[in-house]
Amino acid sequence: MAPKDTDISDIEDDDLEEEPGEEIESAPPLEACEEREINRMGLKKKLIKSGSGYETPAYNDEVIVHYVGALVDGTQFVSSRDGGEPSTIKIGHGQVVAGLECGIITMRRGETALFTVPPNMAYGASGAPGVPPDFEVRFEVELISWFSVIDVRKDGGVMKKILSKGTGNDTPGDLDEVTVKYEVMLVDGQVVAKTPEEGLEFCVKDGHLCPALPRVVKTMRRGEKAMVTVEPRYAFKEQGRSAENGFSAIPPNATLSIDLELISFKSVVDVLGYMSVLKKILKEGDGPSANEGAVARVRFSGLLEDGTLFEKKGFDGDDLFEFVIDEEQVIYGLDRAAATMKKGEISIVTIKPEYGFGNIEAERDLAIVPAFSTVVYELEMVDFTKEEESWEMDTHERIKAAETKKEEGNVLYKIGKYTRAAKKYDKAMDYVREDDSFEDNQMKLVKALKVSCWLNNGACSLKLDEYKGAINLCSKVLNVESQNVKALYRRAQAYMGTSDLDLAELDLKKALEVDPQNREVKALHKTLKQMQIESNKRDAKLFGNMFSRMRKDECMGSKKLKLESQEKEKGKEGAVSMDMETPSISTAQPCDAMWVDSS
Repeated sequence: MAPKDTDISDIEDDDLEEEPGEEIESAPPLEACEEREINRMGLKKKLIKSGSGYETPAYNDEVIVHYVGALVDGTQFVSSRDGGEPSTIKIGHGQVVAGLECGIITMRRGETALFTVPPNMAYGASGAPGVPPDFEVRFEVELISWFSVIDVRKDGGVMKKILSKGTGNDTPGDLDEVTVKYEVMLVDGQVVAKTPEEGLEFCVKDGHLCPALPRVVKTMRRGEKAMVTVEPRYAFKEQGRSAENGFSAIPPNATLSIDLELISFKSVVDVLGYMSVLKKILKEGDGPSANEGAVARVRFSGLLEDGTLFEKKGFDGDDLFEFVIDEEQVIYGLDRAAATMKKGEISIVTIKPEYGFGNIEAERDLAIVPAFSTVVYELEMVDFTKEEESWEMDTHERIKAAETKKEEGNVLYKIGKYTRAAKKYDKAMDYVREDDSFEDNQMKLVKALKVSCWLNNGACSLKLDEYKGAINLCSKVLNVESQNVKALYRRAQAYMGTSDLDLAELDLKKALEVDPQNREVKALHKTLKQMQIESNKRDAKLFGNMFSRMRKDECMGSKKLKLESQEKEKGKEGAVSMDMETPSISTAQPCDAMWVDSS
């Protein structure tokens, strides 16, 4: 193997405009027998045989190569082929000259290339056995294969060498449950821990074996196999580990070698983001997930935490259970989990009481659910039918759909379901939002629908004390109908809710100009006047107290100054015996009684 003289890390960054060994991006791929300079330091590459695929090695990877080093006149000074076995080189570790490392990382699997290496990237002024000082050399390299090596902790403490790539692009997260198989060895080859043949399951966030293992598992794909080297600081440190579960003790400050395989993992989704509804996917589904308004057809079993079955739907020949998502037809946690599911998906859904049956005792088909119970559902999304999207409809269908959603919102509003009603009005607006797609004879109806939905949504916002939302919605109406009395009335209510009484006054005055006999507006105006009176009283009291405190401070300051002045006068007259001291009489004026705070 060629001795190291120039390390890649020794090359100044200013000398390179691209990564060492990186081919110029604008240049086309090399053709067979073509030679090209591949970096600014004079390294040249001639392609002898093309490789396969598109991947190339990276720094820290272990490459398996045959190589032959020779002078320009053909005199060989090193060859891996002499021994018959290829060499393994860790890229970036200075095991070979920098020019050879820079060349290898441009190669594809199975490729053979000839690299002409200038002295500054080879053996430099010192030369090497068989290589005179300041000589250009050539390496013919065949890249047989390589193992990707990942520095998991970015400090060399946990190194993962991928022996076999996994499938898919997903890797486990903190909440996921993984099944792994591993064998843990010390540097002398002694096995100190090993899983059963079928593997072992654990939750990533709960950790397992040593601090490094969960961190490594989070970088792996299903079916991936790797050899992991863990330094003591990420293993068992100076404490080591005592013998347990039939395995040997791990001595203090031991470096571990872990032969690791990620067999599988179950994704766990925090549905609401509060750890109150967790969905563990047992079987992945296909296609898009369900959403609001979709008609879901499911089968499920509901259990208490102790395993008591309290309801079962869609099994044993029964029809599938059908419900509309986001229509409060099932408990909230189950509804939200179902909205995230794909067709064919099977999941375990764990629901905390606040998103389940709450603080009430619920009688179900097979058992009673006690108050404050966490419940667990095994839920299968057999099928669902999504609502038709607006872009799938013509303009007549969109207007009809908007009218239907508005009416559904009105029904919900009348029974006090204001949040759900607001969603219906929002959905109705989605159908008629794009004006440019409607014909001229439809625009009047579309405008009326928009105004109605904005007004009704604004009423929902008022009921929910969402005053800023109500102001925004009513303002949209007034942008197109400046004298809309309902919009002025509801915006005034919202302004009163935010204590913007002057703005409320302006809206109500304008509403009365448009409709002087409107009883609701007159009643609200009367309420506003009373609020203004109370506000003025509070302001007067506030400022009165403030001025009273200021007056007190002035009086106290005046007294303090007089006392200090008297003390100075006494000092001028000379010292007086303490037993003969006569208290002085203050001449400070009393505070004006009108400014005294008697409260």
